[in-house]
Amino acid sequence: MKKMLSSFAVVFLISANAFAQNIPTDPSVRIGTLSNGMKYYIKKNTLPEKKVDFRLAINAGSILEDDNQRGLAHFMEHMNFNGTKNFPDNKLVDFLQSIGVKFGQHLNAYTSFDETVYMLPVPLDKPGNLDAGLKVMEDWAFNATLSDEQINKERGVVLEELRLGLGADKRMADKYLPKLLYNSQYANRLPIGKKEVLENFKPEVIRQFHKDWYRPDLMAIVVVGDINVDEVEKKIKDNFSKYKNPAQPRERKTFDLPNHKETLVAVETDPDATSSMVQFIMKDSDAYQPDVTIEQYNQSIIENLTSTMLNNRLRELVNSNNPPFTYGSVYHGGTYARTKEGFQGFAMVKDGGQLNALKVLLEETERAKRFGFTQTELDRAKAQILSNLERSYNNRDKTESDMLVDEYVRNFLEKEPIPGIAWEYEDTRKFLPSVTLAQTNEVIKKFVKDDSRVVVITGPKKENVTMPSQAMVLDMFESVKMADLKPYEEKETIKNLVKPFKSEGKIAKTETDAKLGTTTWTLSNGAKVTFKKTDFKDDEIVFSARSMGGSSLINDADYNKTQFAFPALSEAGVNGFSKSDLTNYLAGKQVSVNPMVSSLFEGISGRTSQKDLSTAMEVMYAYFTGLNYNPDAFNAYKTKQSAMLDNLLSNPQFYFSNEHAKFMNQKNPRFIGIVPLEKEWANTDYKKAYDIYKEKFGNAGNFHFYFVGNIDEAKFKNEVLQYIASLPSTGKSTNFKDTGYRQMTGDFTKIYKKGKDPKSMVTISYAGETPYNEKEALALEALGEVATIKVIEKLREDESGIYGGGARGGMVKVPYGNYYFSISFPCGPENAEKLTKSALTELQKLIDKGPEQKDLDKYKEGEYNDHKTSMKDNMYWMNALTKNQMSGSDKYEILNYEEKVKSLTAKDLQEVGKKYLTKGKVVATLMPEDGWENTKKDEAKPETAVIKAGAAQ
Repeated sequence: MKKMLSSFAVVFLISANAFAQNIPTDPSVRIGTLSNGMKYYIKKNTLPEKKVDFRLAINAGSILEDDNQRGLAHFMEHMNFNGTKNFPDNKLVDFLQSIGVKFGQHLNAYTSFDETVYMLPVPLDKPGNLDAGLKVMEDWAFNATLSDEQINKERGVVLEELRLGLGADKRMADKYLPKLLYNSQYANRLPIGKKEVLENFKPEVIRQFHKDWYRPDLMAIVVVGDINVDEVEKKIKDNFSKYKNPAQPRERKTFDLPNHKETLVAVETDPDATSSMVQFIMKDSDAYQPDVTIEQYNQSIIENLTSTMLNNRLRELVNSNNPPFTYGSVYHGGTYARTKEGFQGFAMVKDGGQLNALKVLLEETERAKRFGFTQTELDRAKAQILSNLERSYNNRDKTESDMLVDEYVRNFLEKEPIPGIAWEYEDTRKFLPSVTLAQTNEVIKKFVKDDSRVVVITGPKKENVTMPSQAMVLDMFESVKMADLKPYEEKETIKNLVKPFKSEGKIAKTETDAKLGTTTWTLSNGAKVTFKKTDFKDDEIVFSARSMGGSSLINDADYNKTQFAFPALSEAGVNGFSKSDLTNYLAGKQVSVNPMVSSLFEGISGRTSQKDLSTAMEVMYAYFTGLNYNPDAFNAYKTKQSAMLDNLLSNPQFYFSNEHAKFMNQKNPRFIGIVPLEKEWANTDYKKAYDIYKEKFGNAGNFHFYFVGNIDEAKFKNEVLQYIASLPSTGKSTNFKDTGYRQMTGDFTKIYKKGKDPKSMVTISYAGETPYNEKEALALEALGEVATIKVIEKLREDESGIYGGGARGGMVKVPYGNYYFSISFPCGPENAEKLTKSALTELQKLIDKGPEQKDLDKYKEGEYNDHKTSMKDNMYWMNALTKNQMSGSDKYEILNYEEKVKSLTAKDLQEVGKKYLTKGKVVATLMPEDGWENTKKDEAKPETAVIKAGAAQ
């Protein structure tokens, strides 16, 4: 879908003459067009260092398919990974993995209605990698081999991807999309296509699609990274100019989402639906035109302000003690069609609440339309927009290449302006003060329409839930027009979140670690503060605080009463102010502060900017000392959570995960389910959870605080002394404990039956208790990555039996040493047994013979690539510092990681496989309820335990 309006892309009105001016293009981007019509964008950007990001954007997608090609735009995307001129068959993925590019994580592509985009990040640590990346892009653009053999092999993979989309959501979408996409070609060209076409098309049909649409005048190549722009431009001209367009090219038509007088209503239910939702769209009368002039962008910022203010009101309702929905929002922006925008709304609700949610969305829009907004609301929205833009501006020289390439892709495909962040921020800063309430109040009136409306309501089919009729929905529009509404009442804003006080706290001890670049202060109240100054971002500080203990110190009975209440505690607000009050107070500030009580520690995590550090510290202090007790806020949280979670067991995949977790944890009285349902909520004790929180956060002396980012030490010291050194402390020290409970171990084969669609899931796992060993932990992790390569090669590429899947392994040190290893993949139920055997065969080969050196080298190159990039990331360092406190691991591991990876041998992987993966195997399989297992050939089967949906264990 086309982009929604964003505060990132706004400009200002310099003067009356500015309206005639066009939005400039960022001069740091080299843009050109080859003689064959192919466009290119090139920009030098050094974050990450020695890395380049490529994109190939093709202005063609499923909307251009002929009737006998439905699904082949997407199929063509797959085929570019299955044989090109320079990378035959599956050699492309093999080669890219050998230079450190991970399939799926780094290397990927997508197909939508109007475009196909290929994504490739390439490390530049070796000579020739830049040329190799360009060669891949060239082959993707023009040199797919499209052999009969590879096409027929890939059918199974694409059909497995189609299978993943089956379920309640698709069944309902099939019914409502003809109304949402009324009279549009888009309704008949969903990118995944038609099953009968995918199964039966002849190879020449996809070759024709490639010939028609993979042509230079519909393409752009984007190259951003640590490169020489002139060199790359020459290479593009030399290598891409030779390709020709067809002598008689097919017209690249544009398709519309037509307007209509009537209001179309779709109300769809399904027994397996997991959530209740309502959405509406009021389509614009005129076709969308991309912004070209400053006048157009000036209007965009006013529209953005309007949507922001309306959503702020909806957020207040969500955060109230009687929320009308779990989530609700409105915006004016893009639809499925590039040519059409509209005013749109969405809400997730409890079962049966869709009509009321629609009423609230429409009433709040009507309220704004009748009475407008307040000056306080406008000032707050301006602050929010400017703050978000300011953060990007402050970090403009530390913007990652992958953020920039996608912006240039949108410029090519959607004509989104690319003036550059410096121009955008400066012009926005100057323009915002001139925007008036009269302007925003006028915008909301233009958003609302009486024609070209579509309403879609979906939810689970239940006997005790009555869905609204079409007539009821239509009546709602009319009743809202006549409703007796009052103007919005602005609440008093917070002046002082924390009452001014003088801190008596001091720094009692200072320690430094030159290797890590950290300084640690021990404060007079016993708390410790470790900080690391970095220049990875020019305006970012991440922080964390941890006190060891967590819920592990709570007895079993109290744990089961409180575990689901802890995430709700912050909903009550702080210091007598509500969550909405706090949200409004933080509007226009880059502050995120989140308290938590987890299994092994209690703590705080967050992120801020240098300018807003003081506010972040103030909020953190408030969570330590002034958390509100508000049962009404907790009940509102339960209502919202129940709306999201109550129907999850209808989802076969969730049912499978939940039932298998219950089986594996049957000896653990502290396990009562993955998520809380009605029974768990009934047993939850909010007051007890609150009291435990207050006790834990009343002892700051047991906390270790961490800060990483562009820290001004002098200012930071003042904030630490004011807000951390002054926190109360009891002088007691706590640590987490091992509760003693363990998962089931042994050999088990479990089958869980749920769902109507022909979808299965297989999980093969090994786990057990063992003393933690750092080298073995890394070897198990590496074995998981190597096993993923083999699973993809065998089950996807050779057998065409899965779309995706993989393996993971490792060790955990606390609260007790244990190992884990698993292989999982979705598949068709008719293939589950066969593919399980294949996966186990591949694993056994690794155990018997050890991995091939080339596969171990792929893992190593991928880790080197990721680690080098991550070493310039503040959160990566934060995780390393807190890991040492948690497990007592080598605090210099982050510095020595590459050496440890480098020292791994194929024998190391084979040995951990032999040691841990030859016993204690648990095979869990999800099967549909309709008896697919009975259609298999008669053959001897191992004894299994079968669990049907809803059956007791």
